[in-house]
Amino acid sequence: MTAPLLQVEELGVRYGETRALIDVNLTLGAREVVALVGANGAGKSSLLNALLGLVPHAGGAVALSGKRIETLPTRQRIAAGLALSPEGRRVFPDLSVEENLDLGDLGRDPGARRERRESVCRWFPRLRERRLQMAGTLSGGEQQMLAIGRALMAQPRVLMLDEPTLGLAPLIVQEIAAFIRHVRSTGISVLLAEQNAEMALAVADRAYVLQNGEVVMHGSARELAAHPDVRAAYLGL
Repeated sequence: MTAPLLQVEELGVRYGETRALIDVNLTLGAREVVALVGANGAGKSSLLNALLGLVPHAGGAVALSGKRIETLPTRQRIAAGLALSPEGRRVFPDLSVEENLDLGDLGRDPGARRERRESVCRWFPRLRERRLQMAGTLSGGEQQMLAIGRALMAQPRVLMLDEPTLGLAPLIVQEIAAFIRHVRSTGISVLLAEQNAEMALAVADRAYVLQNGEVVMHGSARELAAHPDVRAAYLGL
């Protein structure tokens, strides 16, 4: 069997006395979309932030392409191939769209940066139309596109998306779902944290259900979408 692109073993996260993640095991393959499904506070964001080194681990191992990265600083994890579009978008409102995108670049020469920016704008043409506009004046959907585009500027092998459809209109949710399907076809794997379980399970190959910081169920997205407990708890069925 081919080794997973991303492998997480017994990962824990603790905030003071509170255990946010408890011995999480997870794999993500090449050209695969894996969803993290769970209610608010289940540990989805803590997991993504821990993978990028934004919060300290409380034990466990993380390997990318077979190389251990859990001791690396965030910048080196990004250089190794991880990138995150965070919950809440967190764009810089007083900077232009173009300046926000450039912040996702890892210090390449200006020519390479321009090429990568143009590539991102092919994903999201509205960013090209608004490249000189201040990010704070964009709509919520456009800000989400910008946040994802900023992550893509690092040319990741694993793109982590934290609640990318939160608060967005149904039409924009459909656009984000279409983007996730398409980006996988280019060779980028996606780790998707979503409260919108219906959308997440529709675009994912596999999924993990988190509850109180623990993985309580995992399997193919199709199997989980049909599971009565998942349907009752997360799909409203």
